[in-house]
Amino acid sequence: MNILRKLYCRTFQTIFKLAIPILPYRNPIILNSCSDIPDLLLKRKLNNVMILTDEFIYSSGLCSDLTDSLDKAGINYTVYNKITPNPTISTIEDAVKIYNSNSCKALIGFGGGSSIDAAKAVGARIARPKMSIQKMEGILKIIIPTPYTIAIPTTAGTGSEVTVTTVITDDKADHKFPVSDFPLIPDACVHDGRLLKTLPKNLTATTGMDALTHAIESYIGRSSVRSTKKDSLDSVKLISKSLKKSYDNGDDIEARNDMLEASFKAGRAFSKSYVGYCHAVAHSLGGKYHIPHGLANAVLLPYTLESYGKTIYKKAKDIAIAMGIADVNTPKKEACRILIEKIRLMNKEMGIPDKLSGIKKEDIPTLSFFADKEANPLYPVPKLMNRKELEKLYYDVMEK
Repeated sequence: MNILRKLYCRTFQTIFKLAIPILPYRNPIILNSCSDIPDLLLKRKLNNVMILTDEFIYSSGLCSDLTDSLDKAGINYTVYNKITPNPTISTIEDAVKIYNSNSCKALIGFGGGSSIDAAKAVGARIARPKMSIQKMEGILKIIIPTPYTIAIPTTAGTGSEVTVTTVITDDKADHKFPVSDFPLIPDACVHDGRLLKTLPKNLTATTGMDALTHAIESYIGRSSVRSTKKDSLDSVKLISKSLKKSYDNGDDIEARNDMLEASFKAGRAFSKSYVGYCHAVAHSLGGKYHIPHGLANAVLLPYTLESYGKTIYKKAKDIAIAMGIADVNTPKKEACRILIEKIRLMNKEMGIPDKLSGIKKEDIPTLSFFADKEANPLYPVPKLMNRKELEKLYYDVMEK
């Protein structure tokens, strides 16, 4: 990256870091059960809500505790169960029409990150009806408060229930992009490990590694501050303790709750300190090839850390110590190597591949263009890379 662009990126990032203490971050109310939701809604005189979820979750009966509680409290609800992985603009627009036609007053995202992101995006469109989602791409475009939003995660990975971000796919352009603003932080969320009991092993693995990626990228970035560092290290400790337990035994509710807490703390950390090139590249792969976000992050993470080289040695050692795989006497470079190998081992133990299939060489220049556009200047990465330099990450993970 040329010196002028580096200077621009670092100046931009420094301004945002200095502003962290005065920016309007907030924590959602954390509930322990779906049965606690009606009281929350009735106190706010919200008696007509939209539930956004996917067809599998709704047909499996996982939403029944929620809908039964709403029925008992006399709260009307409209179920929109057409959310798919990597929610698209057309899906969001469809949901907005139904929300308005049913005179809904609040939103409930029930499911993985896609359902919660969809609820946040619908809220953004309700708040700004004359602004297209495409024009919301980037930061601080919404400003106006969105409808009251409750997030009910059924995966432990995205942390979307506490973040300022929703990620949307432009289904016409095969482009996945983030929208970030403070009104997108949900007002409340439910953390109930019982809702994760039936989560398949592969999703337990990849969503858990997504949370680990959030924690690591927010920690090693140049905008980490005391509060985000604590959240990140707390998250990696919990993931080290409980991800494999969750993977091996889905009925381990304590481990499931640990992972929800880890995901939440990692999400809170990266909302303030941002992520890095791993996420930017993963988003481009998700938009083009519909590769699940958690899977892309899991595969990319060790390669991305390697690409940062010595710029992350000190912070990588902190993370390795938090994970219990290094100690204060371990040399920084060695601790970094141990951390990267540990991530690869975690992937291998949970059946996550070392490469991603389907990436086409001829697409890489365009993919790297979108990754560069997303990451620079916003993401305060340890080492700045331009579009051409980012291409190496695609080749690193491309199945030969």
